Amino acid sequence: MHSHRHEPGSDHDHADHTHVANPHHHHHEVLRSRFETPIIIAIVLNVFFVAIEGAFGWVANSMALIADAGHNFSDVLGLVAAWGAMALSRRPAGARFTYGLGRSSVLAALGNAVLLLMACGAIAWEALGRFMSPPPVAGAMVMWVAGAGIVVNGLSAWLLHAGQDEDMNMRGAFLHMLADAAVSVGVVISGLVIMRTGWEWVDPAVSLAVVVVILWSGWGLMRDALHLSLDGVPANLDTDSIRGFLQGHGGVTEVHDLHVWALSTTSVALTAHLVVPAGDASGSLLAELTAGLKERFRIDHATLQIEQTVCSSACPRPSAA
Repeated sequence: MHSHRHEPGSDHDHADHTHVANPHHHHHEVLRSRFETPIIIAIVLNVFFVAIEGAFGWVANSMALIADAGHNFSDVLGLVAAWGAMALSRRPAGARFTYGLGRSSVLAALGNAVLLLMACGAIAWEALGRFMSPPPVAGAMVMWVAGAGIVVNGLSAWLLHAGQDEDMNMRGAFLHMLADAAVSVGVVISGLVIMRTGWEWVDPAVSLAVVVVILWSGWGLMRDALHLSLDGVPANLDTDSIRGFLQGHGGVTEVHDLHVWALSTTSVALTAHLVVPAGDASGSLLAELTAGLKERFRIDHATLQIEQTVCSSACPRPSAA
């Protein structure tokens, strides 16, 4: 039997953030600066293209082009929000925001997803109306403008690809740019079909296909952003694996009050209580565990509390892992 007893000076041993957090803060600054230039270039490219595509869509009377321009505009807003969140996350922690403003990147991703879903409703409404009386569409113009969209969106996706594995905002932006490039391919096909067959209904049909693509990419982004905003465990982490790692370390007999959540789209925090038999807690235990959490799980803000136990009989030793 174990009886838990908090010993003065031993039950509030925490990971020393002065040695652990600062290098990781520098790491995130490097990531943000590396992500910022591709985002700015993608914003500039897409602002120009949205203006051109919207104007030609109006002249060509193409709902497909206008729909794609609306989608691209929502992507621009999402990129601007991600850029703004990066700027906010640079602000140091203070008395009011003790973790800083890194969570703004999660809110930016959530706002981007909401914009995408709102755009879906507007595009679908207009496209369904055009099925009733499809207007004439300048097929050749649609093809040329959408072809330019393939180039712009493809280049933007390439610029954002490097950061999509490390940041949810970058992943969302990359997926949207990639989807936009695919949608532009569909618009080119619709322009070709209209030129060859005169089937004007193909244009609103492609608009609805645009909606399906947006929903497919936007819903996943909203689900992930909402999950993180509610302090859910990031999707790439498994609490059972983390618990097993901590409890499998020499001397740790129990792990409880384990909490894992996202401080931002690139930073993860953890708190946990570790039960260790009296006399077994070493000064290097916390340093080893925080380093292991960083290396194995990319958890860079770990706060671990040691609770020492007094045993009425010989304490069982954890089996070797």
